[in-house]
Amino acid sequence: MGERYNIHSQLEHLQSKYIGTGHADTTKYEWLMNQHRDSCCSYMGHPDLLSYFAIVENESKARVKFNLMERMLQPCGPPPEKPED
Repeated sequence: MGERYNIHSQLEHLQSKYIGTGHADTTKYEWLMNQHRDSCCSYMGHPDLLSYFAIVENESKARVKFNLMERMLQPCGPPPEKPED
């Protein structure tokens, strides 16, 4: 019983520390938003991918990086309205 509590508390700690790990109440919108933000962050963190995007879009790498950072603000559009209880 003590080991199960320890694993549960570790999982709760990870979920509070890292937003993208999700939990039982994570909505589809929140999950998609985390996926899109993680993808944009990964693109910016890999210089080869950033160079590839810059060539494809015929933009400078700084402009592509700026566009990716802007896309991270609301990657999936405005949040859906929550139903009132």
